[in-house]
Amino acid sequence: MRITILASAMLCASIVSAKTHKFEMIDFGIKPNTSENISPLMVKALNQIKAQVKKGDKIEIYFEKGAYNFHPEGSSQKEYYISNHDQDNPKSVGIAVEQLNNFTIDGNGSDFLFHGRMLPVSLVGDTSVVLKNFNVDFPNPHIAQVQILSNNPETGEVVYEIAPWVNYRIVGNNLEVYGDGWSHIPSWGIAFEEKTKHLVYNTSDIGLGTKNVEEIAPRKIRSKSWKNEKLIPGTVIAMRGYGRPTPGVFITHSKDVKLENINMHYAEGMGLLAQMSENLTLDKFNVCLRGDSDPRYFTTQADATHFSACKGYIKSVNGLYEGMMDDAINVHGTYLNIKDQINATTVEAVYMHPQAWGFEWGRPNDKVQFVSSKTMELFDGVNQVKSIVPVDKPTTHGAKVFRIEFENPLSFKFTKDQPVGIENLTWTPEVYFADNVIRNNRARGTLFSTPKKTVVERNYFDHTSGTAILLCGDCNGWYETGACKEVIIRDNYFKNALTNMFQFTNAVISIYPEIPNLKDQKKYFHGGSKTGIVIENNVFDTFDSPLLYAKSIDGLVFRKNKIVHNNDYSAFHWNKKPFMLERAINVKIEKNSEKYSLKDDVKLNDSDVNLIIVK
Repeated sequence: MRITILASAMLCASIVSAKTHKFEMIDFGIKPNTSENISPLMVKALNQIKAQVKKGDKIEIYFEKGAYNFHPEGSSQKEYYISNHDQDNPKSVGIAVEQLNNFTIDGNGSDFLFHGRMLPVSLVGDTSVVLKNFNVDFPNPHIAQVQILSNNPETGEVVYEIAPWVNYRIVGNNLEVYGDGWSHIPSWGIAFEEKTKHLVYNTSDIGLGTKNVEEIAPRKIRSKSWKNEKLIPGTVIAMRGYGRPTPGVFITHSKDVKLENINMHYAEGMGLLAQMSENLTLDKFNVCLRGDSDPRYFTTQADATHFSACKGYIKSVNGLYEGMMDDAINVHGTYLNIKDQINATTVEAVYMHPQAWGFEWGRPNDKVQFVSSKTMELFDGVNQVKSIVPVDKPTTHGAKVFRIEFENPLSFKFTKDQPVGIENLTWTPEVYFADNVIRNNRARGTLFSTPKKTVVERNYFDHTSGTAILLCGDCNGWYETGACKEVIIRDNYFKNALTNMFQFTNAVISIYPEIPNLKDQKKYFHGGSKTGIVIENNVFDTFDSPLLYAKSIDGLVFRKNKIVHNNDYSAFHWNKKPFMLERAINVKIEKNSEKYSLKDDVKLNDSDVNLIIVK
């Protein structure tokens, strides 16, 4: 009894001692609607706030509504290794929040404007976080926008006009765009229809007329060697480089984070990148233009949102994702490849992709499984990490190679001519993606690679240009794990996907693991039960044929879907069948609005398919 009373008293004392601190940024000299660089003021304010609070205190940070300018000078300089981004350091961070708990940042509808090459917001080692009510933008983004004025496809002479916010110069007959601390000659781009802001039909990634050019009037450029008959006058081009140094929001080693009512208008990488974090909620987190009157046609340089090696749950609802140069959401882990086997229980393993290394991969007691890279077959059994230490660095920070000891001996014999990947099963999340709009973007709509339950419902996929939903898994190129076991795709509306061709673009919904040696595969990658992947009650509003592509799957249901054919574009896809199946068993196609037959509507690329069609 005395122990219980003492514990209760200590809890009450802790509750009483915890305080709520409200901080107005204007009290730190951070005023809206000035041209002042507030980066050094923000660094000072966060340091002072951190010094004033105690463990358990609640922190509320408020900005007066208005515009705030952040420049690299005086900003936080951080060495971050960020999944799926360029690993160049240091990063100039506008709002760097590290090792704080129970805090809210409320922008009150403000515009946070970033200049040069910056990471707008970082959350590192934080718990119970709310970010809300602000907009992120770059007045001079690294993507250059131009509009076609005239085009002679026979001679390759094109005249285009450069958007008024773009800084440019002609250097050695090349068009160079530049800003504070950066410059490049755009090398490739995406073409948009002037009136609709859809990607131009059947163009995909295009080459650019940025070399052998001359300025014929202010902001008017003549290119003498740009042959592309599809670039009719009025077409808008987003001219891109290859860099993706930072996302708009970076979250790592954090827990219970909510982002609410945030508009990400531009970032040079992803709109949001989260890694090694737990329980993340996005509600009205938008990667979007500034409304219908926005003169821009593009948003982020890469994915709108991206989650690498997270766990718990990811909830993304009520978002608008448009104009980005890649997926609306991508959820995955990262395969390490075994480099060498030290003994029966110990290996050295390495990060493989040049944009995926330097960050923590796993911890003792994490559950793992092993996959043969060539066939993407899992070896029997789940193992557990006993210890993991970096080999090429003194700490995990910046490491590429790890020595990992497992609790049990490997269930297979490793040889260097048969590459093997390691998947961390502990750092995999459940996903709920609902009530979002995805439109007018490059490449794909959504991408999911997690063994935990994934629900995709009530979303509107409008001209995603490539595949609307992709289930992947790749231990050969991107090294993004892994197999999906339980996916529900329901009550979504797919409007004119597949207007362009990109990687993994075989149908509106593509189940497409990368498997170099499919013919020798004995096990199946995705699924694992008769109803592993369920696609039901969706509307496919399409001008072309392919609806579903599936490879290496056990358990797939396509039912009660409505298929609507339109004449918005001419059919051009190489896949002429609504359904294409490769190494698929336990597939059922039933009770859809169109009646399908095995002879006319399904392409079978091997003899393993066990297919039931119910009319």
